[in-house]
Amino acid sequence: MEFTSLDDIIDFAISRERDASVFYREMSSRENFDDKKLIFLEFAAEEEKHATLLDALKTGSDEIELAKYNWKWIIDIKRSNYMHDVDYHPNMSYRDILILAAKQEEKALAFYNDCLNGAVKDEAKKVFKMLCQEEAKHKLALEGMLDDFMAEMGD
Repeated sequence: MEFTSLDDIIDFAISRERDASVFYREMSSRENFDDKKLIFLEFAAEEEKHATLLDALKTGSDEIELAKYNWKWIIDIKRSNYMHDVDYHPNMSYRDILILAAKQEEKALAFYNDCLNGAVKDEAKKVFKMLCQEEAKHKLALEGMLDDFMAEMGD
């Protein structure tokens, strides 16, 4: 996709964040175990916060409070990087749901890294750096969930 302005990038990112939120809410509704439902609901809420933050960046709102953000390095174990994309379909297996979600986070991380590398304004750089960290956290959590699930299955 080609963008002609920062607003185009932000609009696209907001749309992707909201789509991710809907996806995680749907995954939560399909889960039988409360702890896994809660994880997906937490991801959905975080994706909505990302959309709100991006909207604040676009409108120049004072709601961006990056000074309080807890910056830390998130390791990338790259498990999803070596997996094939999985297409969503109703009644897909839990394993495939985790792969699909991890791949979505992997793509979001790559997108925000590209945005960070192309950003000119310091405020935009900080927002994209924060979003990189957030997506890396989601990716790592999903890859951990996948590892745990596969271990339970004997793999």
